[in-house]
Amino acid sequence: MAETFSMMLPLGTALPPFTLNDAASGRDLRSSDLRGVKGTLVMFICNHCPFVKHVMPELGRLARDYAPKGIGIAAINSNDVVAYPQDGPAHMKELAEREGWVFPFLMDGTQQVALSFHAACTPDFFLFDANGRLAYRGRLDETRPGAGKDPHGADLRAALDTVIAGSAPAGGQHPSVGCNIKWKETASPT
Repeated sequence: MAETFSMMLPLGTALPPFTLNDAASGRDLRSSDLRGVKGTLVMFICNHCPFVKHVMPELGRLARDYAPKGIGIAAINSNDVVAYPQDGPAHMKELAEREGWVFPFLMDGTQQVALSFHAACTPDFFLFDANGRLAYRGRLDETRPGAGKDPHGADLRAALDTVIAGSAPAGGQHPSVGCNIKWKETASPT
């Protein structure tokens, strides 16, 4: 299992505009549709990555805990579905339904949205404040697959609580770690 670290997009960056299809509902959604009154959490994930599988239960808990508090939440899959068909929209829909996710699971087929976020790995988390400015980027928590500790989301939850309170999360944010986004040859950031 190769580890890739998030690129740590500069804090204060504006939420990139995008329109993507939600694999669960079949609807096209714009980034402006996803914004919450207190903030917006965008998570880059996929179906097959062991790092994502490790945190899946916590993703559902985060949505149930923070959507009612005014946080808009969406997950984006940017993997190359030709090379990784298990990450395709039909499988995304099955996963979202099986997990009972209450947030959209969007397909970034061109990978342009991942590039605009400087997303590098799955999972990769981006939390924007009520003004649409990046307040937190990085890891969910310190847990890793196979390390014997269940995910709890402490790092991201602390940032969410701070953004909801109208403040900026503390410095010292740690990068997320996971599988690299499976880039198409034409989209690769390298």
